[in-house]
Amino acid sequence: QVQLVESGGGSVQAGGSLRLSCAASGFTVSSYSMGWFRQAPGKEREWVSIITWSGAHTYYADSVKGRFTISRDNAKVTQYLQMNSLKPEDTAMYYCAAAKVFSLPVRRSDVDYWGQGTQVTVSS
Repeated sequence: QVQLVESGGGSVQAGGSLRLSCAASGFTVSSYSMGWFRQAPGKEREWVSIITWSGAHTYYADSVKGRFTISRDNAKVTQYLQMNSLKPEDTAMYYCAAAKVFSLPVRRSDVDYWGQGTQVTVSS
């Protein structure tokens, strides 16, 4: 069955870094665009970053542009999110996502598969 398993979340002080990973299985990962969404308590889930199936194109929400970097390794069927210069407002549950096609602007309804999420907490 389809699985997206996130790892790498944790607690960090403002200005610190974390690297999230998402291991995918159960579908043809190399044919899907991948991405990351996040959801803070009391807020709607929002997209953070997406990467096309080849890795040639990446897109970022304005709130993380210049601080986060998305990447993927199709041989390892894994995607990553390097998060630098973390801020308290980055605190959220981060979800791995896969879609045949992401629209622009990115919509939650684009997503075909979701992971269970990994918590990121940034303290000031």
